[in-house]
Amino acid sequence: MNSFDPTKVLSFDLETTSADPFEARIVTSALVRIDAQGAHPTELLANPGVPIPEAASKVHGISTEYAREHGKPHEEVLRTTIDAIRRAWEEGYTLVVYNAAYDLTVLNQLEPSFYVTGPVFDPFVIDKVLDPYRKGKRTLSDVCEHYQVRIDNAHEATSDALAAARVAWKQAKHNYADQIGAMSLEELMEFQAVKYFEAQQGFKEYLDKQQRDSSNVNTSWPMQSARA
Repeated sequence: MNSFDPTKVLSFDLETTSADPFEARIVTSALVRIDAQGAHPTELLANPGVPIPEAASKVHGISTEYAREHGKPHEEVLRTTIDAIRRAWEEGYTLVVYNAAYDLTVLNQLEPSFYVTGPVFDPFVIDKVLDPYRKGKRTLSDVCEHYQVRIDNAHEATSDALAAARVAWKQAKHNYADQIGAMSLEELMEFQAVKYFEAQQGFKEYLDKQQRDSSNVNTSWPMQSARA
């Protein structure tokens, strides 16, 4: 029974043009392969082929002009990213991605042939469902502070991918070692999907009772099947 091994992962992060995964195009894609040989980061800058909104540029610091001048063709970055993820799964690596339901949905809506065919560990989901009553935000920066791990430059794709891997290691080896270590990868995938659904469904019902808009609450993990 193979359980999650935080020392054999591909940690992945996207910076994009939009917070809506059904509209987003890639600006940067970070792929950090972590194994016995160390951490091997690859970061790809894409020309998304559309203007990068000012709000998105303020988050990741990349302008339309810079991406057009220095970025690779968007389809090349998309294909390289998907190929690296598929290869990692074939070689027995687990994909670590913070808030997978966003990043993996972006890939799927850009390339409909992309599906999750290997294990995914989502530090956001693990934190959300195993520590549900902790107050405060659950951005990657906030979660890094909670787990006392380093994030070098928030919203820079490689820094975010490395930080997510550090949080995953801390969760698996320290904070939740008893729960996570006892699960096979298959059980861990099911656990994340079911508990995420339950948490999000509960939040949706809460908003409905408050007569607040719940239409944007996504309940699917690790990929959204449709626009929430």
